[in-house]
Amino acid sequence: MFDVGFTELMVIALVALIVIGPERLPRVARTAGHLLGRLQRYVSDVKADINREIQLEDLKKLQQEVAEQARTMEASLNKHVQSVETSLNESIAQGIGDKPDAAAAPSGAPPSLTSADSEKPKV
Repeated sequence: MFDVGFTELMVIALVALIVIGPERLPRVARTAGHLLGRLQRYVSDVKADINREIQLEDLKKLQQEVAEQARTMEASLNKHVQSVETSLNESIAQGIGDKPDAAAAPSGAPPSLTSADSEKPKV
């Protein structure tokens, strides 16, 4: 905190001895020590609270970044899945449209009945 050397401390102690007196000096020194201890604990608690807040803020930023990356990844995957699905649907549609109905049925197998054929009365 302060840059106080040994000689400065001796001067302060000598002035305190003269001003306060030898009878009350130990009690005043003890009280000053307790107050300085409390001050140091308070300062360290404030520093710890500030560090916790900074870490919490950093964690919140990191969480937001990860959530944003997850959203972009999900959107990218959905887009990719849609393009693959569209491509498969197009290739399936082209494959069905290229084959005639007669060629679709294997030789020797009966032709498939449609719903229109099954509703006609047999004569």
